[in-house]
Amino acid sequence: MPQHKSAAKRVRQDEVKRSRNRVQRSKLRTMVKNLKQTTDKSEATVELSEVKSLLDRLVGKNILKKNQAANYKSSLEKSVNAL
Repeated sequence: MPQHKSAAKRVRQDEVKRSRNRVQRSKLRTMVKNLKQTTDKSEATVELSEVKSLLDRLVGKNILKKNQAANYKSSLEKSVNAL
């Protein structure tokens, strides 16, 4: 348990941030899963742009690292181009 008020506040803040970040990551994983299940190239292209936009937003909020987002984008581009 935290011994100081400020440490207790940080614990509370971290819990809130963690829950928000988990929601965002879950949303990303769901979108990626839906994109991978898509068989129509035109649909996949639209979904890919949405996923890329979300990845960029998550990098801006420091939820994902820049390189991790780049790896996601690269692998998803390859899978969409293979359709």
